[in-house]
Amino acid sequence: MMKRLFTTLILLAILGGLGFWGYTAVVNHQININHWFVGGMTRGVDLSSYQGEVDMARLAEQNVSFAYIKATEGGSYRDTKFAANWRAAEEANLPSGAYHFFSYGVSGVEQAMNYIETVGDLTGRLVPVVDMELSRDEKKSPPEKSEVVASLKSFLAVIEEEYQVKPLIYATKEYYEKYLKDDFSAYPRWVRSVLWPVYIEAGDDWVVWQYDDHGKLDGYKGEEEYIDLNVVKNLDTLRMK
Repeated sequence: MMKRLFTTLILLAILGGLGFWGYTAVVNHQININHWFVGGMTRGVDLSSYQGEVDMARLAEQNVSFAYIKATEGGSYRDTKFAANWRAAEEANLPSGAYHFFSYGVSGVEQAMNYIETVGDLTGRLVPVVDMELSRDEKKSPPEKSEVVASLKSFLAVIEEEYQVKPLIYATKEYYEKYLKDDFSAYPRWVRSVLWPVYIEAGDDWVVWQYDDHGKLDGYKGEEEYIDLNVVKNLDTLRMK
């Protein structure tokens, strides 16, 4: 509570000093004030085929201590760069995990099996992640909460049985409060908060914080010029045994 209050007061002071220009610059991604709050934290990235060819060793040289790599989406899609990225992270000794992009209207069990069959053994890697979000079209006609809860529960049950660990759930504050808060509060949170410090969005209830979705680093060449930047409270808590 005190941390959230302190952060809020600092943020208000900053925005007050910057005025309307500052607020506009933040929401338009011209400046990212989150960088002022992550100093000293353990930094990592999340990436997919959109980043193209990735040099994991080069990323590691730029204060990147972990990487989450897109593995699967829905019941059958496998990211085209997953195998190469997964191997490259291991060769670079960069702690890495695999995430699944959740789809609606597809069986949770089917999606979990897609992940398991694609990723395989996670010994020595990081805990699994499920990415929960809505596309632009889905926001116009969002799925019912009951549908999301039932499908996600079945997905998690299979993943937990396979890996004997609770996966991280990635979501924005808005998504979490609409779909997840009532039924999945026991799961560790990966909070997307790219405009404001995570303490304002989630207090201290987070394990990983995605603080910038317009990051730029050397070491990748794909159709996407940006890379997502994250920090973790304690990387050791994410390591699989």
